[in-house]
Amino acid sequence: MTLIGRRGELAAVERLLDRAATGGGIGGHLIVTGPPGAGKTALTGAAADLARARGIPVLRAAGTDLDSGLLIWEQVLGDLEAGELPPDAGPRDLDRAARAIARGGPRLLVVDDVDRAGTRAVAFLALLASRLGSGATVLIATAENPLGVTPELRLRGLTEPELAGLTADLPAEAVHAVWLASGGLPGAAIGLAGELAGLDADADAVIHLALTAPSRAEFLELDVGLIRLLEAALERPLPPTTRARVLARLAREMLGDSSAGARRRELIDEAVTLARMTGSPGTIAEVLDCRLHALWDPAAAHERLTTASEIVEQARRAGDAVVERRGLFWRFIALAELGELGPAEAALTAYARAGELAGDAEAAVVVLARQSMLATVRGRFDVAVTLAGEVAVRGRRAGLIDTDRLVGSLHGGVAAMRGEFESLVDPWQALARRLPGHFFEAAAARSLAETGRGVEAGLELERLLPAVLAGSGPRWVGVLADLAIVASRVGEPETAQALYDALLPYRGRLVVWGGANTITGPVDDYLGRLAIRLGRLDRAVSHLDDAAALEQRVGALPWLAHTLVARSRALSARDGEGDRIRAGDDLGRARSIAERLGMGGVLATLAPPADEWRLSRDGDDWRLDAGAETVRLRDGRGMRYLRALLAAPGQEIAALDLVAGGAGLRVPDGDPVLDDAARTAYRRRLETLDERLDAADRAGDAERAAVVQAERTALLAELRRASGLGGRPRAQAGEAERARVNATRTLWATVKRVESAAPLAGAHLRASLRTGRLFRYQPAPGGPARWRV
Repeated sequence: MTLIGRRGELAAVERLLDRAATGGGIGGHLIVTGPPGAGKTALTGAAADLARARGIPVLRAAGTDLDSGLLIWEQVLGDLEAGELPPDAGPRDLDRAARAIARGGPRLLVVDDVDRAGTRAVAFLALLASRLGSGATVLIATAENPLGVTPELRLRGLTEPELAGLTADLPAEAVHAVWLASGGLPGAAIGLAGELAGLDADADAVIHLALTAPSRAEFLELDVGLIRLLEAALERPLPPTTRARVLARLAREMLGDSSAGARRRELIDEAVTLARMTGSPGTIAEVLDCRLHALWDPAAAHERLTTASEIVEQARRAGDAVVERRGLFWRFIALAELGELGPAEAALTAYARAGELAGDAEAAVVVLARQSMLATVRGRFDVAVTLAGEVAVRGRRAGLIDTDRLVGSLHGGVAAMRGEFESLVDPWQALARRLPGHFFEAAAARSLAETGRGVEAGLELERLLPAVLAGSGPRWVGVLADLAIVASRVGEPETAQALYDALLPYRGRLVVWGGANTITGPVDDYLGRLAIRLGRLDRAVSHLDDAAALEQRVGALPWLAHTLVARSRALSARDGEGDRIRAGDDLGRARSIAERLGMGGVLATLAPPADEWRLSRDGDDWRLDAGAETVRLRDGRGMRYLRALLAAPGQEIAALDLVAGGAGLRVPDGDPVLDDAARTAYRRRLETLDERLDAADRAGDAERAAVVQAERTALLAELRRASGLGGRPRAQAGEAERARVNATRTLWATVKRVESAAPLAGAHLRASLRTGRLFRYQPAPGGPARWRV
């Protein structure tokens, strides 16, 4: 059998079958991948014909059979000892089944759509492929995406001359239009060619396909062939109504080009002008829908709401139910952005009902996805996961091209709420490589920061910030929010300020991504975290109060738990009248929510403080053990200052004491002055005590360290009373100020190092340390019952 443009693929299949058909034949496998319409079914059908021509029996199964009972293929297994495998079959059972299937033959097994089953099915397929050499069984499996099981054939689109062989009845210009619209995929091309064959003789194939051919690109990707087709259509003489529609669609399809903002505006402005001149309700509605896509200004939520209402009105006048549904969906998005989740859900329900009346399978999938997202927002995680599973099944059935990415975002939203950020880093980084210019790196940076990888997150922040601040688009506010999380933990003040200024115009709104398949909380929550980083505690509390009020109003308990934790930090750091009580109440309520919802990330933050945190010497470095966080830190003055403060919780220690052993202190006039011999003796004793304290720390001997520290403290007190180290005649006020400045700078630099490596411990230290002329460690909520130093 001959397939157009598939000579090489058929040759590979024939080699496998010939090897299996010979005496003492050897089996093998081939994985065939490609998008829908690439011809996978036609190729496996041709393979089956080739097998039968060689007298080789053919057995066929769906990929989902691998998951439902793992190869309950009675016609394959026959009376072999593998038998029927339960879904919980162990590794030995699976290997036994794979060997049983591989033995014997020759025969051809065709497994369709393996990637529509689970990862367990793919793993079994790989195991089966590795066992095929023990018999003459040939396996051919198909999937849309690569499975990581080699050898693999990726079916490409046909060339234009090859496609002409499938569409011989069409004129050359129509063949070219079909090739552009289909990307050369034979399934799509045959469908489009059939559609053109049913048009009137005087119909323009280029214009028809430019306006009706579905895009093959996922959200924010570019269908280059369709864009070229639309540009070709614009070169033809067109009536105003048709030109407006072509201009509008071209502007919409160019949304994925982040560098084409000016071009999109030029195209859509002309389209809107032409549409309004025609007075055609249907054209106006269609063009306005495209305008909202093409310009998608995050600041224009109110305008989006108004335009959505006009789209619905004009579409109803034109009797265009499809565009009417789009207007209803735009209304849902705008209301969600404005923080009105109740009215937004009402708009979504109206969209769902309209879709049901029209039998719109794609609309049903869109609704399921948003219902899954809303379930996540309200902490119904099990419901969200179940609905995401339905989205996967029904989205593929409806041919929704971005089904996999949509399902991934739904599962990612649940994982983020539960604090499972480690699983999100690689997918976000992969998406960033696939779609440059749309700042998916920001989501990866947030995941890095949430998992304690502050250095990597900080580097991404530095790389992204200039371009992000100059950007816009449907994901822009979400990108700012993700970077705000990074900046609130490891960012410099100027970085935090820049992000604060960029987010401030969106205060009172929700962070909505694109078509609202993801919402990540109130903008005020992110503003509050940035304000904490900037040390503006009153403003931070105000923002977090507003965020908590919005979250309570819409019933978003997971967001509320996170906001309460942040607000407790701000209140503890501000330490005003009643702040400690409020901070404790916030932590208690956050813990209650997290425990009920199973939010591991929040519980890790709020886990009942360990009875003891430790700061101890580890060779030449220090080791910090703070609950679930363990980190090594370089030695330095800041670590020694921190140790001294942690050893005396609640006690004030003068800056002069922290830096003692330095340049020298002078007491006020009139105090007795030690002679040179006494000063020398004191200094030698201090040096000895420092060496003993260091040795006790290295040995982990807390009792000996406490004794040495007590003697050292008493000796320092005597020195300060009697004289200055070094005996130089300096004014005590000047020395104290120098000590205050140096110790403050050094201590906070050390805390910043801790925050980068152990964010929870760092947050506790930042909320608990007091600096100035007198230093103090005053434990804030969320820390240990005691320190061992």
